[in-house]
Amino acid sequence: MRLDEWVESYRRAWEERDPEAAASLFTEDAEYLDYVYGEPHRGRDGVREYWADATATQSDVRVRMGEPIADGSRAMVEFWTNMTVEGNPTTLAGCLLLHFDESGLCRRLREYWFFTEGTLEPPPVWGT
Repeated sequence: MRLDEWVESYRRAWEERDPEAAASLFTEDAEYLDYVYGEPHRGRDGVREYWADATATQSDVRVRMGEPIADGSRAMVEFWTNMTVEGNPTTLAGCLLLHFDESGLCRRLREYWFFTEGTLEPPPVWGT
């Protein structure tokens, strides 16, 4: 899988709140660290469980992905998400740090993100 295909599949899985689609983007032994001070979710089952829980309170999800930056098997990409969380308009902006295997599946993901209330648009230079 090419990097741009992976990023688009991740975006679509999030908008559709599809834990199965999200899990399929990762290796069987993947590590998914959604919170820098926490423990990673391990394997496809861990990714699936995390996604099912994390997206359960989200609706009207619109995800924009920036232009990925790649260096060999590593990549990073910004995301900007407008959604409703428990009835409240919310903006979530952040960055994914990714490490891929030779087949294009993600073996390690770390993300950094920031929530704010309301629906904000990204600044003009965002994502490039």
